[in-house]
Amino acid sequence: MKIKHDGYRLIVRREGARVRCYTRNGHDWADRFPGIVAAALRIKASSFVIDGEVVVPRADGMPDFNALRSRGHEALLYAFDLIEHDGTDLRDLALIERKRRLSTLIGRSAIHFDEHLGHDGAVVFEHACRMGLEGIVSKRIDAPYRSGPSKAWLEAP
Repeated sequence: MKIKHDGYRLIVRREGARVRCYTRNGHDWADRFPGIVAAALRIKASSFVIDGEVVVPRADGMPDFNALRSRGHEALLYAFDLIEHDGTDLRDLALIERKRRLSTLIGRSAIHFDEHLGHDGAVVFEHACRMGLEGIVSKRIDAPYRSGPSKAWLEAP
């Protein structure tokens, strides 16, 4: 499972020197997130597709959902899945293997690795709620990547 931040789902696709940041509705918002684009360009790979959640942190570190709707705020990407890397489609690999590869790929870049949590779901959910976050998302660690609604995902609340 992973913490659900108060942000937008974002697919970051890099092909050579071009980076695009796709919203759930298919809009390319790379121009809205220049920090994420710059971080993607620093990763040592010719191509990749990262699935993540973009957030704008407030001064206290908590996400500011409303700030995502306007330009001029520094946004962070919490990367939670790697779909493609240097021309290799990774969707059929188990989630845990894709996350291992993602962690290696992004290393200590400005893109944040969204750790898979193996703790008691009720405890993590309660903690996320106390922090004022949206909740949690849980996926089977052996599940392949599938876009759209999936029986492998559970979301709370």
